[in-house]
Amino acid sequence: MITKDMKIVEVLQVKPESAQVFGSYGMGCIHCLMAHQETVEEAAAAHGVDVEQMLAELNA
Repeated sequence: MITKDMKIVEVLQVKPESAQVFGSYGMGCIHCLMAHQETVEEAAAAHGVDVEQMLAELNA
């Protein structure tokens, strides 16, 4: 299960197809340095995205 406390890179390792979900929210830099430092919750906040909605899609 993907949680809001996971780093973006961790999510991509567990579920590579999650890149499509991140991309749909305009998060194109999923392989940059921030992906190693930023949590799902931090990325959602930075992009003005509802973290709960994004988590639902990531876990679908």
